[in-house]
Amino acid sequence: MNGFFFRWMILTVAILVTSYLMDGIHVSGFFSAFFAAAILGILNAFFRPILLVLTLPINILSLGLFTFVLNAVLLMMVSGVIPGFDVYGFWSGLFGSLLISLISWIITSFINDRGTVEYIDLKKIRRNRWR
Repeated sequence: MNGFFFRWMILTVAILVTSYLMDGIHVSGFFSAFFAAAILGILNAFFRPILLVLTLPINILSLGLFTFVLNAVLLMMVSGVIPGFDVYGFWSGLFGSLLISLISWIITSFINDRGTVEYIDLKKIRRNRWR
């Protein structure tokens, strides 16, 4: 359960950062991003696999790029449900979903399965040598 809540917080932070970086996505506050992350997580868990199967021929023909369109549609669906979370147009949804995915991936890459931050401890042994 701890990992679930932690991933939810990562997605919330990613939504907040994306709204700060993009003009086409607006979040009115932390709780709007918090609930948007919850609904986006639910849609990604239950609705996205169905959409991927239904659009499989288009996805194969586009070499998987149609998945970005599905992510944008899901993000726009969340903006229709959550007050205080707005996505203005398809292109904002497309670039916003890409940015949210990228930010989530970057944050998650620094965290291990136990929820602690990983780092590499390098020691300088000689002038230009590290171990």
